[in-house]
Amino acid sequence: MKKIERGDRETARWQIILRHISLAIAVGLTLFMTSITVAQQPARPNIIIILVDDMGFSDVGCYGGEIETPNIDRLAANGLRFTQFYNAGRCCPTRASLMTGRHPHQVGIGHMTEPPDTSLGFEGPYQGFLNDNCVTIAEVLRQADYHTLMTGKWHLGIHRKECWPRQRGFDRFYGCLSGAVNYFKPGGGRGITLENSPTETDQDFYATDTFTDYACQFVDEAVEQDDRPFFLYLAYNAPHWPLNAKWDDYQKYKGKYRDGWSALMQRRLAKQKSLGLIDENIVPATHVGPDWETLNAGQHERLDSIMAAYAGCVDSIDQNIGKLLKHLEQLGELDDTIIFFLSDNGACQEGGVLGRGNEEMVKNPPLETTGGVRLGLAWANACNTPFRLYKHFVHEGGACTPMIVHWPDGIPAETRGLFVRQYAYLPDLMASCLELSGAQYPNSVPPCEGRSIMPLLTGSREPVHSTPIFWEHEGNACVRWGKWKLVREYQKPWELYDIAADRAEMRDLATANVEQTKKMIALWTAWAEKNQVAFPERFNMYEFLKKKRSAEKK
Repeated sequence: MKKIERGDRETARWQIILRHISLAIAVGLTLFMTSITVAQQPARPNIIIILVDDMGFSDVGCYGGEIETPNIDRLAANGLRFTQFYNAGRCCPTRASLMTGRHPHQVGIGHMTEPPDTSLGFEGPYQGFLNDNCVTIAEVLRQADYHTLMTGKWHLGIHRKECWPRQRGFDRFYGCLSGAVNYFKPGGGRGITLENSPTETDQDFYATDTFTDYACQFVDEAVEQDDRPFFLYLAYNAPHWPLNAKWDDYQKYKGKYRDGWSALMQRRLAKQKSLGLIDENIVPATHVGPDWETLNAGQHERLDSIMAAYAGCVDSIDQNIGKLLKHLEQLGELDDTIIFFLSDNGACQEGGVLGRGNEEMVKNPPLETTGGVRLGLAWANACNTPFRLYKHFVHEGGACTPMIVHWPDGIPAETRGLFVRQYAYLPDLMASCLELSGAQYPNSVPPCEGRSIMPLLTGSREPVHSTPIFWEHEGNACVRWGKWKLVREYQKPWELYDIAADRAEMRDLATANVEQTKKMIALWTAWAEKNQVAFPERFNMYEFLKKKRSAEKK
């Protein structure tokens, strides 16, 4: 072996030193350039979607309501209010579209969810549970390294465990898998689930409060675990029936509705105009119940109680949103969190024209879920001021509800508090979450139907939809294309409206503009055929089950 002389050793030592210096410089430059790149990229925000259940267009203060909603109004004052945001007209179809970015029929919930005690064996658009040919926002965001958290109402399939939140992308879940629940004592097949197991509720349980408490707990755990962003889906069951208002919240509104629905609609419309929400020249829908003066004093008292219970449930939602906002502020997470607030459909007319229940039902709510207070058609119509119709329908009163976006770090200060008047719909939330998170939508399932609304949040006033968008529920159908809206109630003729000039759909132009009507009918028909929509005969799962049970008894 050759002996290494001193000079050679010195040369080798300096060569090693120089290599380390060069490596250190290279690593330093790489880290420096990486830091510049990271600094140039906007940080991925936390994402929260707050969904309420069966709340009308004009219920919250910032959309014209008299109900006290200071925290929701705060979101609007420091964010943006959409004036034309569309849902799917009913509870679980809306949730299916929201969660997947696709139409309800495309993901298996073209009507409603299959009851847990019945195996119908359906496939395709009406199977009644979320299918495997789609992905949820939670599944996509979890792949993008988000914490994924959910509390509240799922309603996307209870019969198959594969459809439950934990199996469809959520790291944590606390809530109800079914639809309606008793706010105080959920049970009877409509109980509460923690992760994948039934869990008991205590005497302090109140759904709106407890869903918020678990949401705050899940956020705490995520923030303490690491610095990854989180996605929270907080889906309140309120103000869905039964209207189990807390007694103090109910008392706050008792007596405020004794002058009836027409007077309420007039007050709300006046406030909407003063806010700039609605055009001064709008022709609003009129009330659809009996004239208030034709009802007796006992009816007035009972109806006032029903609306007070409803208002109390909405007030409780606002209190809990305030609790969540305060919690995010204490964690230092509020500014870097984008919050979407919306309702799954318009106010609910189920319960007959004059609703169901009285003050005694508020004070001592029945334990069974279906036995409590219900709003009814006349009050629901008022809650959707200035629009026509309500839940189930895709006229504006059923399918257009408030949508507020709050994001201090992302919405320019000069636009906060303003209205967004371009229309958007549920599938757009998936597309927006993809853009916010940098997540990749998988090629293994059909594409997202939505378009990102992010340009609207950062100042653009160009439409996000240049091609038609479509709806159908129970035979109630709609196409929106630019200013035109083609809509029908089941088995009734198609109606055509210029929404830019007639937001409340009071001037049907179908006869006057036959060519536009025919063109849009053809578009809707092609969409319906492509997506296996049951028309002209609608499919109603509950009617089907009723006939099936009747036949089995014979």
